[in-house]
Amino acid sequence: MQEDALDRGLKKTVDWRLIVVYLALMLFGWINIYAAVQSGEPSSIFDLSCNSGKQALWMGGAIVLAALVLFVISSYFWESISNPAYLVVLVLLVLVIFMSHNVKGSHSWFELGPVKFQPAELSKITTSLLLASIMSRPGFKMSNIRHFIIAALIVLIPMLVIVAESETGSALVYAGFVFVLYREGLSGWFIGLIGMAILLFVLTIKTHWWISLIVVGVAALYYFIHYLRRTSSLRMRRRVVRNGLIAMVAGVVLVFAADFFFHHVLKDYQRERIEVVLGMKEDLKGVGYNVHQSLIAIGSGGLTGKGYLQGTQTSFGFVPEQSTDFIFCTVGEEWGFMGSLAVIVLYGLMIFWIVQDSERARSSFTRIYGYCVASCLFMHLFINIGMTIGLMPVIGIPLPFFSYGGSSLWAFTTMLFIFIALDRQEKKYF
Repeated sequence: MQEDALDRGLKKTVDWRLIVVYLALMLFGWINIYAAVQSGEPSSIFDLSCNSGKQALWMGGAIVLAALVLFVISSYFWESISNPAYLVVLVLLVLVIFMSHNVKGSHSWFELGPVKFQPAELSKITTSLLLASIMSRPGFKMSNIRHFIIAALIVLIPMLVIVAESETGSALVYAGFVFVLYREGLSGWFIGLIGMAILLFVLTIKTHWWISLIVVGVAALYYFIHYLRRTSSLRMRRRVVRNGLIAMVAGVVLVFAADFFFHHVLKDYQRERIEVVLGMKEDLKGVGYNVHQSLIAIGSGGLTGKGYLQGTQTSFGFVPEQSTDFIFCTVGEEWGFMGSLAVIVLYGLMIFWIVQDSERARSSFTRIYGYCVASCLFMHLFINIGMTIGLMPVIGIPLPFFSYGGSSLWAFTTMLFIFIALDRQEKKYF
């Protein structure tokens, strides 16, 4: 049987569900960007002097880009360029620190005339590709300490460079890659330790360092009693004691590191945003202003919203950055709880279907890359919405496919359609 006869066609090989959800999010985001920028004086949604008009251009480019990735570029191309692409983008991440202007405390944007470009957006793609390439090699195991260190460095290096750019939000997204590592064999204890680290950080800055040390001591004591009673093997007892001592020392170091990092490394505005989120201070006219106005907008929408273009908080521009980082509060005010829920459901379906397709993939490269895409989308969704409702500090991160901005839209479009292309290749032939 000829190869062409085995090709199952576009209808059965392309996951059109993902494309429909992608288009729905992009279009709904576009009309909400228009709502966020118009202020009582009607103008065309295509007006190029407004963000909505510019976004229309970015959307047209994104659709062309999606078509190229899906139908023109070979799906095998992405794995072959994973190493050089990672290195090139890493160099760009370093260069942008020294070659960019300070934009709201961040050095993360290249400016080419009227066009701005943020290499941190591309870094999520190249990190995902290299991680998938390395981890899909024969014999790779997360239980091997050398393999674990390699995978961790692939994630940590660009993450730390992005932190140096003062792009805390983009750097925090990289924490989502731990879900990928867990899927590929990382011990659940590691995720538990990350959770404990977050708890200790919050406890240390909200109370006193000595209280955190007491918590570390109690947790270590419970660990020793619980596991030493469950084993009689001398070898296993030694292992329990060794692991417990390592964790206890790490906890003590983390407590003092958290205290030092919060008081001596973070900038004043970053520290104040965390204090507002944790209820340590209230600054409704300062760093807490954005979140306060966002909560008013979302809360005033009620069940079904005030109606499209009828939001007072939106129309009168009370919420800064409402077409970018705080676009979700426009949805909450004008479309209400039902509209907000619909947006979250769309993202939830997209993430679920990506994971579902990833699990069905025969290629480990496709599976791992798919989990990377799902993790990045989840972290953006969690951080952005958490930020608008006061559960996360204001760290400036867009809602994928929804917020205004060409860099974010094109990068996430490329990231998603690389996966759709890889998945299509999986389904082409049996």
